[in-house]
Amino acid sequence: MTEKKKGTLDRRQVMATVQAARGDALMVTGLGSTTYDAGTADHLNTFCLWGGMGAAAMTGLGLALAQPERRVLVMTGDGEMLMGIGAFATIGVQHPKNFALAVIDNEHYSETGMQATHTQRGVDLAQVAAACSFASTQTVYTEEELDAAIPKLFADEGPTLVVIKVNTQRYPMSIRLRDGARLKDRFRENLLGAAEAYY
Repeated sequence: MTEKKKGTLDRRQVMATVQAARGDALMVTGLGSTTYDAGTADHLNTFCLWGGMGAAAMTGLGLALAQPERRVLVMTGDGEMLMGIGAFATIGVQHPKNFALAVIDNEHYSETGMQATHTQRGVDLAQVAAACSFASTQTVYTEEELDAAIPKLFADEGPTLVVIKVNTQRYPMSIRLRDGARLKDRFRENLLGAAEAYY
């Protein structure tokens, strides 16, 4: 039996590396760790769903369809994607070319006590996405693989999925802005302009 690979990447460093490469891409982050990590480098083009588990991928899909000229990246965790696994099928059917999804996979439900998720027990999210007609999918374990995958998140024709296997290192919550309505308004105003955001 082949020994199972383990995630060794640091999730906060992964987020910093992705953020450094994003340019003006629009980003949606999911419940918990990805929002906390994105919050360490607050960006006007980031829409944080820090209280809406299961919603990040579909919010990103809607954004990609509404803004076809902009690159949209969703960053969320394995727990959220397992909860909303039907999102893979909907994204595959809609097939937005400007959409990418990065799943930060520590194989645990970090927000509820570090219980093992199904990805620890053999569920392969990259294969799920491939079966749902994503244009490209891959799983990365090393810094070299991550460095090669990041440009695909921002340049390849989508929908693109990169599953990033990270370790179980935990960090304090670091959300700079916790007002959900303000986060929404700020994102819309930055994207559409102050006047157009409300018409």
